[in-house]
Amino acid sequence: MKKSFVSAALAAAVLFSTASMTFAGPIESACMRSGREAASRALCGCIQQVADMTLKGGDQRRAAKFFRDPDLAHTVWISQKPADDAFWDRYKQFGAMAEAYCGG
Repeated sequence: MKKSFVSAALAAAVLFSTASMTFAGPIESACMRSGREAASRALCGCIQQVADMTLKGGDQRRAAKFFRDPDLAHTVWISQKPADDAFWDRYKQFGAMAEAYCGG
């Protein structure tokens, strides 16, 4: 009985770790596709981890678009809309945390 429990736990751990490596979040995916020289699986994965801690899914998808279109970030930054201002505050917090946590 103990042996089958250990085997099941090991199988679950392997499945979980494989799934987390296979399914990148929107920030990690955008980072990896960005073509930036510093982009690496480790750095982009770290940034995604910070995004998971600080941004909800919709904010992550919105921020991921900035990798493709930096002008979009500028448009949001200069916007006078309260929703854009609130998003920008969350985005700035994410960026500061990612820089501190990931060393980028």
